[in-house]
Amino acid sequence: RDGPFRLFFFSREEPRIHVHVAHPDGEAKFWLSPIVHLATSTGLSPKQITEAQLVVQAHLKEIQDAWQHHFGG
Repeated sequence: RDGPFRLFFFSREEPRIHVHVAHPDGEAKFWLSPIVHLATSTGLSPKQITEAQLVVQAHLKEIQDAWQHHFGG
């Protein structure tokens, strides 16, 4: 968690590294490679999407480590 954002991923989704970011107003999905960029979003304003992306970038190493720990490889 970071402020109003909650970051997570699903165990049985596609293998490409990504993270979901939930917010009380909606949700976004970000690809992490080759750079952090928006995949999809619902319910979030452009400002909230930018804030969510900044949260992902701030926690990128932690997210990548969690992905590797969970999925291996």
